[in-house]
Amino acid sequence: MMNMEWILLIIAGLFETGWAIGLKYSDGLTKFYPMVFTAITLILSMYLLERALRTLPVGTAYAVWTGIGIIGTTVLGVFLFNESMNITRIFFIGLIAVGIGGLKLVST
Repeated sequence: MMNMEWILLIIAGLFETGWAIGLKYSDGLTKFYPMVFTAITLILSMYLLERALRTLPVGTAYAVWTGIGIIGTTVLGVFLFNESMNITRIFFIGLIAVGIGGLKLVST
């Protein structure tokens, strides 16, 4: 069963994906609305990560948070920015996903 800290961490990772994508759309923080979106999602991501860190080990939480961000940003980059996706990239992104699942399994 997943406890609240893990749910907060997953949501924080999704918001990390949001601010990374927002940075791309903001064009060097020169476009107002994408810049506002980036700032809001960054703040929410950091806040939720901080909440999760109250209970979860910092190394585990940070690895999961960045892993979710990596996977989400990579997938959205393919669909939104026509970035390449080949079997090698899929394999290594899959390894990150397996690592996230493994960290959840071995965490207390």
